[in-house]
Amino acid sequence: MQSSSPPLPLSQAAATIVPRSNHTFHSLPLAPSKPINLRFCGLRREAFGFSHSPCFTHNQQQHRVHPRAARSSTNKIYASLGANGSPPKSFDYDLIIIGAGVGGHGAAMHAVEKGLKTAIIEGDVIGGTCVNRGCVPSKALLAVSGRMRELQTEHHMKALGLQVAAAGYNRQGVADHANNLATRIRNNLTNSLKAVGADILTGVATILGPQKVKYGKDNIVTAKDIIIATGSVPFVPKGIEVDGKTVITSDHALKLEFVPDWMAIVGSGYIGLEFSDVYTALGSEVTFIEALDQLMPGFDPEIGKLAQRVLINPRKIDYYTGVFASKITPAKDGKPVTIELIDAKTKEHKNTLEVDAALIATGRAPFTNGLGLENINVVTQRGFVPVDERMRVIDTDGNLVPHLYCIGDANGKMMLAHAASAQGISVVEQVTGRDHVLNHLGVPAACFTHPEISMVGLTEPQAREKAELEGFEVSIAKISFKANTKALAENEGEGLAKLIYRPDNGEILGVHIIGLHAADLIHEASNAIALGTRIQDIKFAVHAHPTLSEVLDELYKLAKVIGHVPSPVSEAVAV
Repeated sequence: MQSSSPPLPLSQAAATIVPRSNHTFHSLPLAPSKPINLRFCGLRREAFGFSHSPCFTHNQQQHRVHPRAARSSTNKIYASLGANGSPPKSFDYDLIIIGAGVGGHGAAMHAVEKGLKTAIIEGDVIGGTCVNRGCVPSKALLAVSGRMRELQTEHHMKALGLQVAAAGYNRQGVADHANNLATRIRNNLTNSLKAVGADILTGVATILGPQKVKYGKDNIVTAKDIIIATGSVPFVPKGIEVDGKTVITSDHALKLEFVPDWMAIVGSGYIGLEFSDVYTALGSEVTFIEALDQLMPGFDPEIGKLAQRVLINPRKIDYYTGVFASKITPAKDGKPVTIELIDAKTKEHKNTLEVDAALIATGRAPFTNGLGLENINVVTQRGFVPVDERMRVIDTDGNLVPHLYCIGDANGKMMLAHAASAQGISVVEQVTGRDHVLNHLGVPAACFTHPEISMVGLTEPQAREKAELEGFEVSIAKISFKANTKALAENEGEGLAKLIYRPDNGEILGVHIIGLHAADLIHEASNAIALGTRIQDIKFAVHAHPTLSEVLDELYKLAKVIGHVPSPVSEAVAV
């Protein structure tokens, strides 16, 4: 999943003209060597996992060991298409990408499109966490839980005039659906890389020095530019013993090897919330264990309260907040899983739980150990590779490492698969001569519960903090799904859309939605933020009737903008 001649001085590197496959690009001028200290804006890291979660200590890291690291042979798949460019004169490749997850795949596809001779190195399987152990198989399970939940809700069926016998499921059939989907998407990604002509190199990669990578046993390749895209692994806090059977991570849970009667879920973020949706639909009772004082700490507070009313309170779910799971012992010799709870602040013992299984959903840790960063004078920060706003890697002296970039979960800016892909595409734009900075405020996120939750930009507290610092006003517009014809036709009126904006100029600061197909609806708002579109312009957009998209249409029309400031050219927001 994870590259090197000696590095040029930054001043020299900035003036270099580097021959590439079929044409020449001028290297971009480098930014000041000292990294800019930029406040993380938009969706917070702690909403997705590792960096600020109170469930663990920052000095703990996962060991970087691939499931297939012990393979005796190294495979190399060469594409036959000429679209991948001719081999560079000075290097084996124009671009090497270490890691073939969604981020690495997106970067590779764009690189070939731009005419770069490209190789992607993978030490496990194509698709990375998202395709094999994350977003893809989890959506298969959630599709099942959604249908089960609908069929089990008698009053919902009666309201539609339907009569349904008791719904049941076959556990292995559900598990097979998730596994088959992951296999299909993995094959699609592999075939797409081959089709465009990217070379797939198999083996665990280590950076030997500037622009030089070893993969497998003794294979060494060089490239003009290198992208680290090694992703992340589930984080397991100290004191928790994972056996993969009764104490599990999301990697194990997606296999759905059994459905316990009572499951404890440690962490109430996106991962925990989605699995609570799955397991309760399949008959389990769930207990959340959350270190912070409220559930779903990464959500906008108002959306979080509604989510608790809709997704937690009516279901067989109870919870503990403000507590750590200090010790978890797997079931053994007929004894249940035991969980020791301590107060998050005082560290005093609070309770001991005995459950059938425990799912550890305390976030994810960057997968960067063993990458060879010490060979290029780079030290990770809590496992994350330090980068600037252009994803350029920063060494221990605060200088940019020439020709080295890091995207996705490994840099920790925004731990989402599509954010990794967008970062990779941004890097390719840079190395092919077009300066580009990704606006992370325009990157949406979604939680695929029933109903779904989605968001983009700032939460209300974040927006008000920003407003106080910069001296502007914040306004809020809200609309219920109960006002939407399509939602009512589906008998799914439970939902809310919230717009956070500046009334003086119509700038959209954030949009948060809970309701039917919220994950699909958010993209109109995320594109508006990314493109710098103002409310006074987008409110004239026409939406088909009757559709759920009218939720956003009405939301924009509710906003009261004082001035009529013309929409500026979108400016990238660094993170």
